[in-house]
Amino acid sequence: RKEFVDLYVNYVFNESIQKPFEDFMQGFLRGCPARKWKMFLPVELQIVLQGHTKFDWHLLEKNVTYRQYKKLDRTIRNFWTVFHKLPEEKKKMFLAFLSGSDRIPGYGLEHFTFSIADPQAENPDELCPSASTCNRILFLPR
Repeated sequence: RKEFVDLYVNYVFNESIQKPFEDFMQGFLRGCPARKWKMFLPVELQIVLQGHTKFDWHLLEKNVTYRQYKKLDRTIRNFWTVFHKLPEEKKKMFLAFLSGSDRIPGYGLEHFTFSIADPQAENPDELCPSASTCNRILFLPR
C-alpha cells in the first residue's frame, strides 16, 4: 500500500504536470530570465513577486494626502476611527478596493501612498465611497 501511495502521489504531483510546468517555466523565463532573479534570496523574491503581507496600518494613515479635506475634518477622523476598528481581513479588502491588490508592493509600506478626496457632490448622502485604483484615490463623500 505504501508503495502504491508513493507512486500515486509522485504521479499526481510530479509526472502528470511535468509538461505543462515545463511550458510555463519556459514562457516565464523568456520574459524574466533566471540570471536576473538569482540576486534575490527566496524571501526577497517572494516579496518582489507577491508584495508584503504584513501591515502597519498606522503608517498607512500617516502616508495619506488629503484633497479638499484636512486631516482633522470630522469625516476623516470618523473614517480612521472606523478603519482601525475593522478586522485585519476587512482592512485588506479595503486595500484591494483602493489599489486593486490586498498586498503592498515590494518597495514597502513606507513608500505606499494614497489620497482621500472629497468628490464635492451636491448631495453627498446619495454617494457611496469610490476609488480610482490606478491613482490610488479614495473618493469619500462628506
